[in-house]
Amino acid sequence: MKRNLVVAAAAAVTISACSGLRDALNAHTDWVARAGNTELTVAQLSTLLGKSRAPIRKDIAKSIANVWVDYQLLGYAAAHNDSLSDPKQIDEAMWPAIANLKARKWYEIVSKSWGVEDTTAAQRQWESGQILAADHILLLTQGMNDTQKAGVKKKIDAIRARVTPANFADMAKTNSQDQATAKSGGSLGLFPRGSMVPEFEKALIALKPGQISPVIQTQYGYHIIRRPTYEQIKGQLLQASKGRSVSVAESTYLAKLERNGKIEVKKGAVATVRALGNDPDAYRRDNTLLATSTAGNFTTSRLVGWLETLPPQARVLDQIKQSPDSLLVQLVRNFVKNELVLKQADSAKVTIDPSELAQLHASFVNAVHSAWSQLAVTPTSLSDSAKSEGDREKLAARRIDDYFTRMVQEQAPFVPVPTPLSNILREKYKYSFNDAGLDRVVQEASKIRSSADSARSAGQPQTAVPFGLQQPRTPAASSTPPSASSTTRGGKK
Repeated sequence: MKRNLVVAAAAAVTISACSGLRDALNAHTDWVARAGNTELTVAQLSTLLGKSRAPIRKDIAKSIANVWVDYQLLGYAAAHNDSLSDPKQIDEAMWPAIANLKARKWYEIVSKSWGVEDTTAAQRQWESGQILAADHILLLTQGMNDTQKAGVKKKIDAIRARVTPANFADMAKTNSQDQATAKSGGSLGLFPRGSMVPEFEKALIALKPGQISPVIQTQYGYHIIRRPTYEQIKGQLLQASKGRSVSVAESTYLAKLERNGKIEVKKGAVATVRALGNDPDAYRRDNTLLATSTAGNFTTSRLVGWLETLPPQARVLDQIKQSPDSLLVQLVRNFVKNELVLKQADSAKVTIDPSELAQLHASFVNAVHSAWSQLAVTPTSLSDSAKSEGDREKLAARRIDDYFTRMVQEQAPFVPVPTPLSNILREKYKYSFNDAGLDRVVQEASKIRSSADSARSAGQPQTAVPFGLQQPRTPAASSTPPSASSTTRGGKK
């Protein structure tokens, strides 16, 4: 009996210990993100994601959590009457945009003499047929049967009977079904030999300048072609020759810049860049050396900053994940060239006009006030409803959570937070993400989705993401790549 009691007691201790461990683990994974003094729970995000039209993936969950963090930090700043308008902080947050502006100013200076119109070369290319030009009237026949095509042929024959060199442009505007060229009188502009389908090009080359072709059939339909005279397209030819001159000069300039800049991409840079593509947040303050040049050391954090100057539609993070090593090396080299251009600009004492800088500051402050207003957390509205700082924090957090919920449910519009603003918020105030919590969100959201309306699930767009987020944002204020499942970042306030 005594032995059984000992065994039972030991079992009870074991069960209790397991229960305690389970509770501890659950406590560690019941939240996804924290911002200020507010928490986004697994249950909250799982429900929102599971009932949304978004694909249930960890990167999507992280994107949504990133938006929540930005919104909550905006509310936290408003509750503390932080205007977020310090010029020095704005300049630091917007350095990529300022650097880009300075580099463009220098580029405009050095490229002034690059464009040269070469009349002789332009005429030679035209007369040799290397460069062609054409105007056309097109009636489409794609997808038609023979009877329908015969009807179109009859119609274009009637048009051809009325077309003359004098009225060609007007006839094209009225009759051509090529929407891209009809408004310009059917002009296809300049193009190199071999660009068009064989039937079209053969008919064009057979014409003398100024002549109009008979009706020509291609895979697209029936065409009437006019070959312009040299005088008619001389301006375009000279502009094209100038463009080629600029292209050659630019290539020469960049090649010399790279050669004299002594760019050296470091071993291991590719692996670091590829990891950055998976989690830019982890590399904002990472000083891993990617390359060296006469402009100095090029670090991972510097690359993150330059990437922010690219438009979202470039989907650069997706490209980084999918590109071969050789292209990632070239990516690093290209951004180091940006640094070399910037160094030349600094050496030439190129500066940003005070008016331009003031405009950047004003646009930043306007973005702050616009976001506050749309999220209903302006400092004034919070102060009117809550007197103490703590009460204002709670009120702002509630309003943000309410708006965030409605937004993910597509009942309220997405409020963009520009990256420089996000950078300042995350630099000043504490925030964190819980990787284990994100994993749980995916699990729980999948359960919710599977029990939802099967018809809606079947019709779910595979690329639909709430409020247009298509890839993880590039957030601010991170340290070296996190090794723990929970990472705390940002300021201490």
